[in-house]
Amino acid sequence: MIKKIKFALFGNIYQERKSAAVQKFLSAAANYDAEIAISEQFHQFLTDTLHIDVPPCEIITDNHFTADFVVCMGGDGTFLDVASRVGDKEIPIIGVNTGRLGFLACFSPDNIEETIKDIYEDRFSIEAHSVLHISCDELDLGGYPYALNEIAILKHDISSMITIHTDINNEYLTTYQADGLIVGTPTGSTAYSLSVGGPIIVPQSETISLTPVAPHSLNMRPIVLCDNSEITLRVESRSKSFLISLDGRSQSYRDNIHLRIRKAPYSVNVVTKQSKSFFSTLRHKMMWGADSRE
Repeated sequence: MIKKIKFALFGNIYQERKSAAVQKFLSAAANYDAEIAISEQFHQFLTDTLHIDVPPCEIITDNHFTADFVVCMGGDGTFLDVASRVGDKEIPIIGVNTGRLGFLACFSPDNIEETIKDIYEDRFSIEAHSVLHISCDELDLGGYPYALNEIAILKHDISSMITIHTDINNEYLTTYQADGLIVGTPTGSTAYSLSVGGPIIVPQSETISLTPVAPHSLNMRPIVLCDNSEITLRVESRSKSFLISLDGRSQSYRDNIHLRIRKAPYSVNVVTKQSKSFFSTLRHKMMWGADSRE
């Protein structure tokens, strides 16, 4: 007897070329008599823009939904957005890459039928990825205060660099004079942090990295901490304001408030191929170690 599985489907609504991938998924799910729920916005995109004949299904209108697996169709940006909607429900996410890089969204749209078959036959792995939480002593930051990749403290585009006073577990670390500071998870080490010189960190290494953005001093290097650390930041700015960006979701705040960043009490569960290796992904997706002379 085939086990009953419920899939929640989310996707990027700006990629019209994904119609074949969606139809393959819906067909594969129907073959197993799977239960389907689709986010309202993506359902409208499928029916009105792609003109796909979507079978009757549950419509997800908010973040209060249930499923055995979440299917995310898009690139890594879409994956981060979907991870924020899954939140602390810890539902495993299957990332189908219809974007460019696809570091988190590692499944090919050409092999969706095989992927669904592997789910039913338990031929997959689940990686638990740590999440960061940010809070403020003086005010409610609002929104969703969690990040899978990074929490970035940044200056406004036209402002001067900012001063970031940094303590670790109530012990003074340093004062950054820079355009910003990236507090990243191992997952985020191959994202924004990497682009400004941060280290590549193996997933599940139980660490948090601090990487300055365009520091004024050459001796301000990235540092890697244990992920049970509490990071306290106080920002000073000539413009009297600065940006907090959580996985790209940015908002402006007044300066001289105290921010506290720590590991969240839950993880984001990512479905991977059993044969997948982090190091092979680095080599093939990011051309890590490639020598153009060869």
